[in-house]
Amino acid sequence: MMKPALIVALAVATASCGYALAGRGSFLPAYIRVVGIPPIENRTTIAQVDQILTLEIRDEFIGRGKYDVRPGAAGAQAVLAGSITSITLQPVGFTQQQLATRYVLTLTMRVQFTDVTTNEVLWSNDSLTFREEYDIRGNPAVEGTGVLDQDRVLLERIADDVARTVV
Repeated sequence: MMKPALIVALAVATASCGYALAGRGSFLPAYIRVVGIPPIENRTTIAQVDQILTLEIRDEFIGRGKYDVRPGAAGAQAVLAGSITSITLQPVGFTQQQLATRYVLTLTMRVQFTDVTTNEVLWSNDSLTFREEYDIRGNPAVEGTGVLDQDRVLLERIADDVARTVV
């Protein structure tokens, strides 16, 4: 009678849940140690979004601790290139006076990661899309400011998600 219970207890105690830390592994060839990340191209009318995203993506790569990150393709074994193709800011919540209280920011970009040694595209996405909702009520950082300032606040919030996903 004790054997089945013991077997079940041992099976439960040694079973693994299958979870692991995301973003810690690498599917890149072992010889890739230097990654070039030139400035992201901005094909929108929103100023400085390219700079914000480029810095966040570089910081995310650096944070992984496995790669030497360069600001261009020179000397790199792999290059991450991208372009922001569209950004929309749409009000989705309103007061009784029809003033916007909530916005949805949608950012779409093209990204390509190329092994420079073999000239092989390791990963690409022509329509990588991110959405972020933002409530401006009670937020002194954006309340009473122009829509362009609200864009920047939203872009800074979404830049972290973009960087984690791309890297």
